[in-house]
Amino acid sequence: MRLSLLATLIYMVLCAPVVLLGQNQDHRQVLSLDKLELHNVKAALTTYRGVPSVQLTDSGKPDLNDASRFALVRGLSFQDGTIEIALSGDTAPDAPPEQRGFVGVAFRVSADKSHFECFYLRPKNGRSEDPVQRNHSAQYISIPGFPWQKLRFDTPGKYEAYVDLLPGEWTKVRIYVKDSVAKLYVNGAEQPILVVNDLKQTSARGGIALWIGPGTIAHFTDLKLAP
Repeated sequence: MRLSLLATLIYMVLCAPVVLLGQNQDHRQVLSLDKLELHNVKAALTTYRGVPSVQLTDSGKPDLNDASRFALVRGLSFQDGTIEIALSGDTAPDAPPEQRGFVGVAFRVSADKSHFECFYLRPKNGRSEDPVQRNHSAQYISIPGFPWQKLRFDTPGKYEAYVDLLPGEWTKVRIYVKDSVAKLYVNGAEQPILVVNDLKQTSARGGIALWIGPGTIAHFTDLKLAP
């Protein structure tokens, strides 16, 4: 009986979701700035649409590529499992009109930050009057070697999808990862809106990062990992 109880406790500890980080007065879980390693972004703690969150703002040069703007969450190690987060993305007031409020999550980030997989959203595409642009609302990229431009040119439509989005609104995201497969779920949908069956980088344990694109102001809260 004692052995069975010990085994149960060990299972509960190992399989419990990871929630980052401290609680504030209304018991929401929010990311802490001292846990973030910033790359070409500025970070601040804020309350956005009534929710305590981390705000990331693009601070990089306009010509930086997809690999450049993110905040690595220190202390996390992830290879397979589930990532959940609430996020929002919009463009800065001075952003060019072609920018779309790019916001997402990078995973399996290598120790030198040179390799990672990433799902991100383009909130300003979600209700575009252009049907082609609408179908570019969600995107998979893989760094290095597979930015959105290459994937769209080589395999049109394979690594992008439509999802109903509004810029600046909170969106719940869930990412499931197993070996070379990753699935993106949005706002509690039972079915993924984007499935990638051939993740481009070698499967390896790595970090988690909050990712944004050029001209973006984004917010993140309630980050959870589960096996």
